[in-house]
Amino acid sequence: MIKIDDKAPAFCLANQDDVEICLRDLKGKWIVLYFYPRDNTPGCTTEACEFTLAAPDFSDLDAIILGVSADTTKKHRNFIEKQNIGITLLSDESTDMMQEYGVWQKKMNFGKEYMGIVRTTLIINPEGIVKAVFEKVRVKEHVAKVQAELESLQA
Repeated sequence: MIKIDDKAPAFCLANQDDVEICLRDLKGKWIVLYFYPRDNTPGCTTEACEFTLAAPDFSDLDAIILGVSADTTKKHRNFIEKQNIGITLLSDESTDMMQEYGVWQKKMNFGKEYMGIVRTTLIINPEGIVKAVFEKVRVKEHVAKVQAELESLQA
């Protein structure tokens, strides 16, 4: 798992519109990078909707919000349309980027082990250094905590 003060690993992933978004192109901006299991599931929908509602506040803090899952860009488009999501979603179908960030982990559900995405949020500073890590995120009040941490980092 990525730790505070680590350099964020480089990535280039397609967004919901099949446009490539690369970390190197975001230099100079704060980045809220959140990893979530799957589009159109209750917790993931709540998290995406709350980030969408808070997007103007993050924008005022010169921060961009990026959600990442293993869903296809087509599924992202459907999710955005259906739930009225207003943030950028990136597709990591290969899970290569998620493995590099350490969020693709062994999980257990009903006694079965499988590999999956552990809900995690990172705050990356304008120089590309990880400044906050929220692991095993509980969706309730998470966005407010991330915003408060970003404000504190910028103070």
